Amino acid sequence: MSGKRRGWSDSAPLLAQQHSLQKSQHPYQPRSVSLEMTTSAVPATARSVFLGIDVGTGSARAGLFDENGKLLGSSSSPIQIWKDGDCVEQSSTDIWHAISAAVKAACSLAEVSKEEVKGMGFAATCSLVAVDAEGSPVTVSWSGDSRRNIIVWMDHRAVEQAERINSRNSTVLQYCGGALSPEMQPPKLLWVKENLPDSWSMVFRWMDLSDWLSYRATGDDTRSLCTTVCKWTYLGHAHMHQNNEKDSRDMEACGWDDDFWEEIGLSDLVDGHHAKIGRSVAFPGHPLGSGLTSTAAKELGLVAGIPVGTSLIDAHAGGVGVMESVPLSDSEPKESDKEALCRRMVLVCGTSTCHMAISQNKLFIPGVWGPYWSAMVPEHWLTEGGQSATGALLDYIVENHVASPHLANRAASQRISLFELLNKILETMMLDLKRPFLASLTEDMHVLPDFHGNRSPIADPKAKGMLCGLTLDTSEKQLALQYLATVQGIAYGTRHIVEHCNAHGHEIDTILACGGLVKNALFIQEHADIIGSLSLSLSLTYTSAAPPLCL
Repeated sequence: MSGKRRGWSDSAPLLAQQHSLQKSQHPYQPRSVSLEMTTSAVPATARSVFLGIDVGTGSARAGLFDENGKLLGSSSSPIQIWKDGDCVEQSSTDIWHAISAAVKAACSLAEVSKEEVKGMGFAATCSLVAVDAEGSPVTVSWSGDSRRNIIVWMDHRAVEQAERINSRNSTVLQYCGGALSPEMQPPKLLWVKENLPDSWSMVFRWMDLSDWLSYRATGDDTRSLCTTVCKWTYLGHAHMHQNNEKDSRDMEACGWDDDFWEEIGLSDLVDGHHAKIGRSVAFPGHPLGSGLTSTAAKELGLVAGIPVGTSLIDAHAGGVGVMESVPLSDSEPKESDKEALCRRMVLVCGTSTCHMAISQNKLFIPGVWGPYWSAMVPEHWLTEGGQSATGALLDYIVENHVASPHLANRAASQRISLFELLNKILETMMLDLKRPFLASLTEDMHVLPDFHGNRSPIADPKAKGMLCGLTLDTSEKQLALQYLATVQGIAYGTRHIVEHCNAHGHEIDTILACGGLVKNALFIQEHADIIGSLSLSLSLTYTSAAPPLCL
């Protein structure tokens, strides 16, 4: 990482295990199993090691960290995904098996014994999990396959349900950018009730994936303030008004708006003090139950009873890990300098990109999710912009070009990624054509990157993408230009979000980035060039081994 990181204040309810692995490993890591290890010089005796588990769209990752946050070793295992039009589904059983494999492999590679692991936590995509009273999966699929009990975050089956919910103009929508996205949980729940009534009647618990993981590990059904506020319309500020934060961080859920659930036709979720969607809600990092159960410990190869923290959404875990990073060249900010934090935006770049900014006062920004109280940084309001397909879009553009298989073989023979090879091709083209800078190569090619709708700031899930400037050329160079134009389109989308947020009360002057896409130097440079051309002082720091870039 190219910056220092300050510790959270003692009052912040966050555990060490929230140094979680970052979102998606696009574009450099393959979709098959990948293993990484950083050999630790610390003797194996008397160590305290913390385990972070991150479930992305395509794989489950386990990382082991020492008390200083140094990565000792990591491993990843692929997870199955079913795609059928707008429906995207996964299996909680498959994901748990992948986690088990990743944890055992990471411990073996890092030579960490199970006794050394002193705490653990989960981060995962904001996907919707359905289980019955026994904890067994309940299908959410047209196929009836009981394995397929997860509606993945990127699933857009509930567009019509989202439109109906938004037409009611409920007050809770003020805290979702003015409208619910079909990627949030209420539209998906309504879709299941209307289309799969047998499944609806069987489900005993509806859970965000990261909450299900902590429940599977501990048997404690307490939900996270992060997941419930950001994806379920739970009102974190109402929660705080009715509870004294200093008395307990594991509190009766009192931020649900019962009128909202009744208005949209889901009044049965209010029954039993919201038993199916969360009776108890806690701050991220709050220790759950009696820790890791003996069953889960055996499955993961760990010791029963170790603390397990309340979970985070994967992007928000990235935000926690990066928000207080500062460039090495900068002087260390004062611990009390909250204003500096509020001028930063974190890009968590993977399959999609999330744009996270915080403020001390709530800011209502049309088309941008939030404001969410304490959903990421304690006692701050979170603004969450996003692009629904970034790494996924780059994959789509490259993999669907006729030249892709040949390029992939060339990249493999050189032992580099396909994206590294494309970057080299672009550099060569710039020199051969005597262009003053690389971006000028695409003066006749443009991409509108809304291939999976526009999450922010237009908030239109039906928006479509476009590639303008095609010819009959099917060469590798033409693919490289399409790839470059797509990266630029994504960067302009981020610029649009930054401008929109600043026009509605934010004063963002620093961008920080993490996730798999930051390993791509071209991706970072194009963002630096395009966002840096704004009429403001903007710096960019990112979690990559590459040298820092100038704007």
